[in-house]
Amino acid sequence: MQVALRPVHDSDLPVFFRQLNDPESLRMAAFTPVDPADRQSFDAHWRRLRASADVHARTVLLDGDVVGNAAVYGMPGEREVTYWVDRAYWGRGVATAALRALLSEVPERPLYARAAADNAGSLRVLDHCGFRETARVPQYAPARGEEIEEVVLRLEG
Repeated sequence: MQVALRPVHDSDLPVFFRQLNDPESLRMAAFTPVDPADRQSFDAHWRRLRASADVHARTVLLDGDVVGNAAVYGMPGEREVTYWVDRAYWGRGVATAALRALLSEVPERPLYARAAADNAGSLRVLDHCGFRETARVPQYAPARGEEIEEVVLRLEG
């Protein structure tokens, strides 16, 4: 299994859109767009990300196939990581390998991450990459239509 990152290509976007609209993935991610099926909003979001000098966005490849995306975004001192891996690849170390690769490309610290408190898989990935919990806060989760507990994590230098 070879996990690699590369810049996002236009041809990746339909794959990302399909992944974003998987019901189980949406529920687990929790903090998603209000209407993930809105393709125009999705495309506009990715245009903004790809045009921003403050965003380091990458496509996640597994043995050459597109299986997700990962990014660092935000203001200096408050930058966050985010990642999304196709559900078919959960539990196989892909997200951990992708996040480690992203962290090696973006050496600035601290970095932050957020995850639903019941998203054990994502919390495990973040723990394996050195993130440590700093807070738990109530937050509205659009994918669930309710307020849930969100874990805030920090990665030091």
